[in-house]
Amino acid sequence: MTMSFDVWAPIPDHGELVADGQTIALQPDPDNGWWRLPEEARDSIPAGAEYGYRLDHAEGLTPSPRSRWQPHGVHELSKAYDFDDFEWTDQKWTGRQLAGGVIYELHVGTFTEEGTLDAAIDKLDHLVELGIDFIELMPVNAFNGREGWGYDGACWFAVHEPYGGPAAYQRFVDACHGRGLAVIQDVVYNHLGPSGNYLPQYGPYLDDTVQSPWGSAINLTNPGSDQVRRYIIDNAVMWLRDYHVDGLRLDAVHALIDTTAIHVLEEMAVEVGALSTFLKRPLSLIAESDMNDPRLINPREAGGYGLTAQWSDDFHHALLANLTGDDTGYYADFATLDALGKVVETGFYHDGTKSSFRGRRHGRRLDTPTIPTWRLVICSDNHDQIGNRADGARLSNHQTPQQLKLAAMLTLLCAYTPMIFMGEEWGATTPFMFFSSHPEPELAEAVTKGRYEEFALMEWDTSLVPDPQAYSTFEASVLDWHERETAPQSEILAMYRQLIELRRTYPDLSDPRFEWISAAFDPEGHWFMMDRGAELSVAVNFDMEEARIDLEEHPEVLLQIGNVTVDGGAVVLGGHAGAVLLMTNSPPSGRVEGSARR
Repeated sequence: MTMSFDVWAPIPDHGELVADGQTIALQPDPDNGWWRLPEEARDSIPAGAEYGYRLDHAEGLTPSPRSRWQPHGVHELSKAYDFDDFEWTDQKWTGRQLAGGVIYELHVGTFTEEGTLDAAIDKLDHLVELGIDFIELMPVNAFNGREGWGYDGACWFAVHEPYGGPAAYQRFVDACHGRGLAVIQDVVYNHLGPSGNYLPQYGPYLDDTVQSPWGSAINLTNPGSDQVRRYIIDNAVMWLRDYHVDGLRLDAVHALIDTTAIHVLEEMAVEVGALSTFLKRPLSLIAESDMNDPRLINPREAGGYGLTAQWSDDFHHALLANLTGDDTGYYADFATLDALGKVVETGFYHDGTKSSFRGRRHGRRLDTPTIPTWRLVICSDNHDQIGNRADGARLSNHQTPQQLKLAAMLTLLCAYTPMIFMGEEWGATTPFMFFSSHPEPELAEAVTKGRYEEFALMEWDTSLVPDPQAYSTFEASVLDWHERETAPQSEILAMYRQLIELRRTYPDLSDPRFEWISAAFDPEGHWFMMDRGAELSVAVNFDMEEARIDLEEHPEVLLQIGNVTVDGGAVVLGGHAGAVLLMTNSPPSGRVEGSARR
């Protein structure tokens, strides 16, 4: 695919391309706001040329809005990059459907000591042995500074140079496919980073009348929005087509303010569906949303947007609240076994119910007879839940190895699509803190001050909140791969491998039918039981004291955590997070029903 130097720029009255020292006047297309490179100049720009645009005779040059390569940073010249120069070896790769899969989320910069895509390739065999199907990369688009989470990207089409740039990204995807691993790329279409964003000089990319948590919203409805929407969808297509990526995780879609008849997410789903048909491999679109809105994943035939899946924070909140006893903030509604039972059985806890955190009704019920369970992605920890804690603490920083195994058992043996955050599989002790490296002093100070003020409102001792701009904050978040080799980390890793293998062994554990899931629990004894199909049940004890669950027949123990004994027709779970996977043909007697199907 050859490079195009045409640019959409309806705001300036004059445009020039400056490439490797030569200046070429662009030809305006008054009908649509595009500036075109003259036909006679299309072959005059050499491969690898560094280039930028001069708008309205400005003294300086601005990088390309669709730059594929920013080797010197987001404020500097773009560099021509041809995707076709890479020799792919994944011609036999036919893709992987999300159904039945296990996702592994990682941040390139802290996944290895080197913090590069090439270094990450060396860890892929570990993920294959673990049983992973999809690797989900946190954003890799170019952002200002060297270290960061990537959600403040300024150049959506360029791969962050410290990670290795576009060629390294192609090598990474190719290596994943060679090992049978699919790749999901986390993309951010709801805002642009505060530094390096030159798009408003070109066109009306932002809507200043609508404010998001990050400033002016992306223009999806006002004049010029057709091309802004095209910009978003072209970016999505680039990852899937040109980089051979298998799916996208769409960040915070609730911040995409779109009042048009066809939402940009539906528009994207239609186009990605057409691309999937052409490429003859499945392509997944996974929404991060806090709306609990089934329309995201309902098929278009039923009035939905037709996305593949969405994150379900309700599972995380219910699991964590019952595991840790935390009932503060948004955990308040989830700190009962009733809440966990409802989430396990129906997907959402808030499905039109009152949310005390929001002070209003929230969510809408899933159409469980028709929606398969795998359309919900769940986890016990992820980058947000860890990094948004003041100290970046993981579950493993505060919970016992036995509690971590219990959380893994419920997550990996539940009916939904499980996701693991990097290092979770061995109970990594390294935190994952919020970090940035803005070189502008004013912006750096504002980020640090904002972080401190945020947690001061939560009555945290701000002296305990790491400075996001300090290199030590980033450095402390890098995984320590050596610790997985010794107990208890090695034992946790063995448990994760075993749990994922069980998903491959017993069809009931990946069965996507909601009607094959049921929950039982005892609020006083603090035991919880999740039935998977006709034969398998997962029983856990959240209490410090042992719990007894009476069954109608003698069960077979397939996997256990802590002290577990079978006494005739009963199973006894030890305190401090005893758990067991049972093969049984009967529910517990004296079963306490959850509220999910009331």
